[in-house]
Amino acid sequence: MSQAEQEWGQWARYGARGMRGGEALARELDRIVQSRGIASPVTTKRGLNARLKYLDSEAGREALYEAGVKPRTLRDWRKGRSTPSRASREKIDAAYWSRRRQNLLQSGWLKKHLSNSGRGTQVEIYPVDQSRVPAQHQRPNVQERTIRVRYVWDDAVDAWEAGDFDQLSDIWTDVIADLDSDWVAYAYVSGIGIGA
Repeated sequence: MSQAEQEWGQWARYGARGMRGGEALARELDRIVQSRGIASPVTTKRGLNARLKYLDSEAGREALYEAGVKPRTLRDWRKGRSTPSRASREKIDAAYWSRRRQNLLQSGWLKKHLSNSGRGTQVEIYPVDQSRVPAQHQRPNVQERTIRVRYVWDDAVDAWEAGDFDQLSDIWTDVIADLDSDWVAYAYVSGIGIGA
């Protein structure tokens, strides 16, 4: 068991709340992708039509089929013979986000955006929530930190795409290694924010 895991075990025992840094990194990459998509919800006519238009390609139709939409049903929607039910709208939304994520990854946009021509990206680190931890067991002076992260984004995006949370945790450990002796306090966090 690593030093960070041991320390987290002690904090968690007393009520600290948080997650592994690699998990927080994955959640933040999810947020970035979601923030770059269609803003109107699928429950609105505009949002539904925008998603169907985005999915009007061979790859988009394949994403719809994989989400559970039948080819005949899709043809009926396009010809105006029927409209998608609530369950079908959820399938359309799932297909849209799956396709959108794939497009951002295949185009290399996400890696380029985070690498920022080698300048990297600002990352805000929100430490574990110690509000439920008795004062005598709290770690003092653990505050929000902001760091500039460079050179890890290609590996981080690849690990995120593969769903490799162990690799993301290893990458996170590399990111926080520059936080001097306090780095272990940021191995587990309540969240992070990427300025992207």
